[in-house]
Amino acid sequence: MPDLNDVAIFVRVVDHGGFAKVARELRVPTSTVSRAVARLEAALGTQLLVRSSRAVVPTAEGQRFHREVAPSVEVLRSASRGLGSTAHVPRGRLRVTAPNDLGASFLGGVVATFVARFPEVRVETILTTRTVGLVDEGIDVALRAAARLPDSSLVVRKVGDLELELYAAPAHIARHGLPAGIEDLAAHPKVLFRAEENRTTWRLTDGTREETLQVEGAISSDDHLLLQAAVLAGAGVGLLPGISAAADVAAGRLVRLLPEWSGRGVSLFFVHAPMAKVPARITAFRDLVVDAFARISGLNASRRPRP
Repeated sequence: MPDLNDVAIFVRVVDHGGFAKVARELRVPTSTVSRAVARLEAALGTQLLVRSSRAVVPTAEGQRFHREVAPSVEVLRSASRGLGSTAHVPRGRLRVTAPNDLGASFLGGVVATFVARFPEVRVETILTTRTVGLVDEGIDVALRAAARLPDSSLVVRKVGDLELELYAAPAHIARHGLPAGIEDLAAHPKVLFRAEENRTTWRLTDGTREETLQVEGAISSDDHLLLQAAVLAGAGVGLLPGISAAADVAAGRLVRLLPEWSGRGVSLFFVHAPMAKVPARITAFRDLVVDAFARISGLNASRRPRP
């Protein structure tokens, strides 16, 4: 098989009618161009060019070879230019996986902003509680919520901490009133995350003190979306991720209770497979995720009373 670089140089020589101009374009000595054509002739076992002091002319075999390979060389050049530009401009398909509740409450808005900003990117989201194998399943990016991630070869960036906050619907508050202190929560119905026999522990802090509450409730689930829907329906007080509840708070559908108190949730991580050159669509999406999380977290923090 001939060297494809030698084939590309031969095509340039024929197109330009000589070695000198090709050498200037490639910024190499003329002898380098001449040797490339000589290697190609040796590999093919035929003379492709007739060289003279005045011109370089393709032989009949050279004309035929040029005619057959020149279109393919141009296709390769075009493909290379396209890939080169992708390294700087986000484009192409981006496959993202995330937990179901995070997808509905946070990821949807981020994706909408991303495709509006980068219209040459097509985003496909896979929402699941399952830990998806990125390489095996062809996924570009994963958003994972966990206390910590196991060691692996994946590239991991911590986006931030998912704080838990107390929320209730206006309908619930109309029936039960606003709790004035942490002790008043005992009188309120509650919805619980991953409770055993409808009992669990809430660990809350106001920055200086910590309180551990043994709580029980009629509704328990392992899905924050279901719990948030139950809280929205007025079923009780819920300890929910602030990033998930932010939109409902802004719209007046939820009210944050005892805003000086919060609980520590898990962390949010941005994960992708290791690669020598990370595509622009991944780095741009990562930056947008980090910025959006910081903005929402900062908005929630600004609503807390100062100690």
